[in-house]
Amino acid sequence: MNRFALVLKSLLLSLALSASALAAGGVNINTADANALDTALVGVGPAKAQAIVEYRQANGPFKSADQLAQVKGIGPATVEKNRDRIEVGGAAPAK
Repeated sequence: MNRFALVLKSLLLSLALSASALAAGGVNINTADANALDTALVGVGPAKAQAIVEYRQANGPFKSADQLAQVKGIGPATVEKNRDRIEVGGAAPAK
């Protein structure tokens, strides 16, 4: 394999991996289920993810990422670590 082809394949692979990482990066805290929150947010495991869902169900949709710190077990440091991953959009549909 010539050098050009190898470089081209490496570049294409890098672009594909980067696109996947960016696409999986954000999570809407008003619509995501506990599994999606657990997967997308750093420092948030299954129990904290479920607490986020329960808080949202009891108090309505989040108005900002900072409001996430009001959930038991989620502090300002966790919000800051995840600020670039957190999206705040419309409320989840009623079930």
